[in-house]
Amino acid sequence: MEFKLQPTLENQFVSIRPLKPEDFEILYAVANDRLLWEQHPNKDRYKREVFENFFKGAIESEGAFLVFDKASGKVIGSSRFYDWDKEKNTVAIGYTFIARDHWGSTYNHALKSLMLGHAFQFVDHVVFHIGAVNVRSQKAIEKLGAVKVAEIEMEYYGEPEKLNFIYQIDREKWNELRK
Repeated sequence: MEFKLQPTLENQFVSIRPLKPEDFEILYAVANDRLLWEQHPNKDRYKREVFENFFKGAIESEGAFLVFDKASGKVIGSSRFYDWDKEKNTVAIGYTFIARDHWGSTYNHALKSLMLGHAFQFVDHVVFHIGAVNVRSQKAIEKLGAVKVAEIEMEYYGEPEKLNFIYQIDREKWNELRK
């Protein structure tokens, strides 16, 4: 079975659908918050011209999502699948951001759980590239059971290289944690 990188999915807290070019303004309304990006390797993504580059990369990835708060129907962020490797049986989840008024709640966990559940129908390993200074995201992904496996200098779409930590969670561990 072929991995579908942009399904429409939902759970109790969030729903996701493929990101479309016409979603720019509604997503930028969430992204233009300077504090949203304070721990991110690119702290300027709140600026329109920088976010335009991010959004262009999201559309071209063909794996990006618009994320909704299921209860209100409000757009609260974005995430994506990328770097699917059929031979290594892996995919990455990342480029995630959630509106600050949804931080410290169940939304990020619900989003990642939804995406992991989908991914593990097709792959054995999911990786996350998280900026070395993004302690908030590192802690959040560790709560899901991912472990740090490496460090890498990498560039995001059209941005300079930055140190990132690679976290990984395997299907077996995910299934074990879900029991």
